[in-house]
Amino acid sequence: MKKIYLVWLLCMASILHAQNDSLPLRGLSIAAPQKENVARFVKFINEELGPRKVNTLVLRVEYNFKYTSHPELVSENPLSQQDVDAILNACQNNNIKVIPQINLLGHQSWASSVGKLLEVYPEFDETPNVTIPEKYEWPNDDGLYCKSYCPLHPEVHKVVFDLVDEITAAFKTDAFHAGMDEVFYIGMPECPRCNGKDKAELFAGEVTKIRNHLAQTGKRLWIWGDRLIDGKTTGLGMWEASMNTTYRAIDLIPKDVMICDWHYERPDPTAVYFAMNGFDVATCSWRKPEVALEQQQMLVELRDNATKEMQPRYRGMLHTSWTSASNFLDMFYEENPKEDNDATTFKALFSK
Repeated sequence: MKKIYLVWLLCMASILHAQNDSLPLRGLSIAAPQKENVARFVKFINEELGPRKVNTLVLRVEYNFKYTSHPELVSENPLSQQDVDAILNACQNNNIKVIPQINLLGHQSWASSVGKLLEVYPEFDETPNVTIPEKYEWPNDDGLYCKSYCPLHPEVHKVVFDLVDEITAAFKTDAFHAGMDEVFYIGMPECPRCNGKDKAELFAGEVTKIRNHLAQTGKRLWIWGDRLIDGKTTGLGMWEASMNTTYRAIDLIPKDVMICDWHYERPDPTAVYFAMNGFDVATCSWRKPEVALEQQQMLVELRDNATKEMQPRYRGMLHTSWTSASNFLDMFYEENPKEDNDATTFKALFSK
């Protein structure tokens, strides 16, 4: 049975290969490599990303860079400018655009550890009353998934915009990915600044503030799209969509924000929703090849059948990996994986 499934995947991939060339964006979103893995990552860019015609690389850098504007926020053994230049040179030689990412607003903690920003600046915490448990479990009484910073704190943007400016300069890029997915803590009643504020307006205000800052130097904002989808009406729920009213922000943010629309279990056609609201959109896959190939086919058909106004908004595929770069490469070069994963799905999408 597994052999039949693999044959089907190969057939689908080969059929879609030529069609996928018509999609402008062929991307990979992945964690930036640790310093000791830069050479291996560069080899992967040259030998795999280039030949597969990948043209966009979203690198989740976070605090894994030797920032000079805020050295107190630098993680252990960070990437240097020399390391970044090595990655950039490989990408430039293969016509790959690099877009660095730092999670803004949400994802300021993970499991039982707080992120670097709130560790150093706890005053930015939207929910200081919620303590990080020694052993994290979901669900929990605090509704804690990931911490958020307070978007109305008067000092937070001075700090995060310093990092944004420095990392976009380091990567010599005209775009920045701010994350902003899965924001559950926003407009909380315990926050003296956000209490009573409309959650959609708070979310839209933060998106717009980041977008406007980037626009001053001709750069474009990319974000994940889940907070802009109505989770109840669509049935997509609290993870792939919003159950706390932030979805109304879709009518309040600038239309030049690039939307990365992720669905990992089904090929939900929400790219149409974003395109019809005037946004450029990339569809994002993860670890199920059959879902990724259906998403890709859907985009091709949407572009083929769209009006001239809608067609260019369907940008293409941005495959995502949610492990370390070294783990992804281990999976990628494994000869006979026991099950599908981030890497097998990537290979199904982007053939050499």
